[in-house]
Amino acid sequence: MQGRRVVVTGAASGIGEALARQLAAQGAKLLLADVDVPRLQAVVQALRQAGAEVLEQATDVADPAAVQALAQRAQAEWGGADVLINNAGVALVAPVQSLALADAQWLMGINFWGVVHGCQAFLPQLRAQPAATIVNVSSVFAMVSMPTQSIYNASKAAVRAFSDALREELRGSSVRVLCVHPGGIRTRIAEQARLGDISLAADSPEALRRQFERSARTSADEAAAAILQAVATGQTRLRIGLDARLGDWMFRLAPGRASAWFGGLVRWARARQIGRAHV
Repeated sequence: MQGRRVVVTGAASGIGEALARQLAAQGAKLLLADVDVPRLQAVVQALRQAGAEVLEQATDVADPAAVQALAQRAQAEWGGADVLINNAGVALVAPVQSLALADAQWLMGINFWGVVHGCQAFLPQLRAQPAATIVNVSSVFAMVSMPTQSIYNASKAAVRAFSDALREELRGSSVRVLCVHPGGIRTRIAEQARLGDISLAADSPEALRRQFERSARTSADEAAAAILQAVATGQTRLRIGLDARLGDWMFRLAPGRASAWFGGLVRWARARQIGRAHV
């Protein structure tokens, strides 16, 4: 990644922050975007103190004008980006019957439309490069779906389908498309999630977050390293973590039963963890 010009959304924490640190260590030029300006500035300051070449821009990826401004910044500062990583994402836990549509639209605006906005805004400059890559972060939940996370599941499945179509549209061009399917990654996504009625998932918000922390076996640094390796080797599809590989295998084996199998496995693992906690 030495000298490559890389744009990362959702760069203030989690996988985005880990990507920024690892890209900086590899000598990339960075344009980092997030809505959390104080955290973004802290990340940027730390990278600059370490000698990295970093630009920052407050960006709400749900706003197409804001993403277009981000692309214009990359064009003005660098003459265009080489790599775009559409990483920004949020979570929502609520059953369909009591789901607040405003919350559903908020999540889709970031998780799905943020990817669409990024690809549309940056494609002209990416296609002008001799070699460029788009990285769209989906999830294992693009293949298997969990109750109370219907909109999150839908957004990640949409990212997968969108990425597959975009890859075919760009076949024969200089732009590659990598779709990433992480399993449980230790980030702040559960801490920042919007919560509706969570009674089907946990007894309290604190219990829900503890469940996530126990099930998230992969670190953000491990996820970032896997993504950069996949970019370097030209992969088009990446599953991160044993849970992602297992969920994908279940989906391939029996698409109609995969979610029930995966959900049952998750419930069994949670019950086992709770049992151990009480011993």
